[in-house]
Amino acid sequence: MVIYCVEVKVLPGKEAEFEKATLENRLETRKESGNLRFDVLQQNDDPTSFFLYEAYSNSDSVLAHKQTAHYLKWRDLVAPWMAEPRKGTSHKVCAPLEVSKW
Repeated sequence: MVIYCVEVKVLPGKEAEFEKATLENRLETRKESGNLRFDVLQQNDDPTSFFLYEAYSNSDSVLAHKQTAHYLKWRDLVAPWMAEPRKGTSHKVCAPLEVSKW
């Protein structure tokens, strides 16, 4: 299992557009066989900061996701709204290891 976390900082005034586009991307991503979870979080004290928490069955699933039409559409759509480059990091799961516990 691989967790991919993305820190996003959008331009002020683009929060609602980013959220809408990201939720649409999330819906399509959840249909991917290798995606186990996709959470979209917005920071309480800074609404321009978002955190995407994505769980995949393996690293190949992450790579496959980044080649899907919905991801490429999302990436290109949100690019002009970025206040700074997105920062993505990959993590291993220590606990819980059982997917049913998520």
